[in-house]
Amino acid sequence: MSRRRGRGHHSAWKSEAVRPALREETIRRIEQAAGRLARQSVARMDDRLPWFRELPADQRSWVMLVAQSGLQSYVDWLRTPDDVLRLTGEVFATAPQAMARSVTLQQTVELIRETIAVAEQHLPLLADPPDAAAVREELLRFSREIAFAAARVYARAAESRGAWDERLEALVMDSLVRGGDVGEPLSSQLAALGWHSGGPLAVLAGTAPELAGPAVIAEVHRLAQRVGLEAMAGVHGPRLVLLVGGWAQVGTVVDALLPVFGPGPVVLGPVAADTDGAVASMRATLNGLRAAPSWPGAPRPVAAEALLPERALAGDAEAVGTLVEGVYRPLADQGVLLETLTAFLDAGGSLEATARALFVHANTVRYRLRRVT
Repeated sequence: MSRRRGRGHHSAWKSEAVRPALREETIRRIEQAAGRLARQSVARMDDRLPWFRELPADQRSWVMLVAQSGLQSYVDWLRTPDDVLRLTGEVFATAPQAMARSVTLQQTVELIRETIAVAEQHLPLLADPPDAAAVREELLRFSREIAFAAARVYARAAESRGAWDERLEALVMDSLVRGGDVGEPLSSQLAALGWHSGGPLAVLAGTAPELAGPAVIAEVHRLAQRVGLEAMAGVHGPRLVLLVGGWAQVGTVVDALLPVFGPGPVVLGPVAADTDGAVASMRATLNGLRAAPSWPGAPRPVAAEALLPERALAGDAEAVGTLVEGVYRPLADQGVLLETLTAFLDAGGSLEATARALFVHANTVRYRLRRVT
């Protein structure tokens, strides 16, 4: 009790580490046995954890290093129990950062559990009888701190990965919006972001909500994941642009993600069969969004193809080309249809006036117009 009163200015966490000093002979025996116990721990993992046996040799060696470092840190803990953060942090510093990507947090907990089980079995036997209880108690405290240290390692890895994913997503979306090259093939970029679907892609663009920024990107991800979609998003000025995969019916995309847009038109681009068509779909979608105000009564969302006339009038060369190849040339090849349509438009949409101009019956005009549509 006198030692606790003498250190009353320290936090409760530090006073918790106060304990009777262990004999140096006990600590030395534990230190000498650290290597052997690490090997026994790895052997136990090999026996009890099927996934561990499937790890490559280099990753198994990382685990051995971590186990050895953990036991050595426990020895240092017995000598200087107040230096918790340094001692527990050094345990995982021996393994490369790649280990946090190849071995999950759950698997790491299993590795720690097996190592602690070996330590609990053997360490008290190495202690002098008066020290056995203290060795066991300190091992429990140390294992708790090791668990916290593992959580910190994976939390930092997750934060770093999240920041990297955000930068990569912003880069890919910016490149798609500008119509430029994204560096590596888009499929590689999507794989780096964790996309698994290789099917068609949909592009949606509309007005960004008032509180746009990281919050709206996170909301897009949340809504997409809720229905099993994969989505990337970018806010570009007043526009919110989405690239969506993992769907079987494009209506699923619309139903799930339409609520994230602000007021105003929303344009659904042509379906891209694969990543190679994503740039063209993005271009058509954004051109459609620019032209959408010319059709105040357009549905929401409206397909980019439905805005071809407005896009052509706005100077979209691709829309002009599509109308020429898809509408004008087929009519021109059926000369009488183009003639009838021209006369119908010149007559202000009057069937009778068109029939008189062409010297045909009005029913003939109706028949030809049905063929046009």
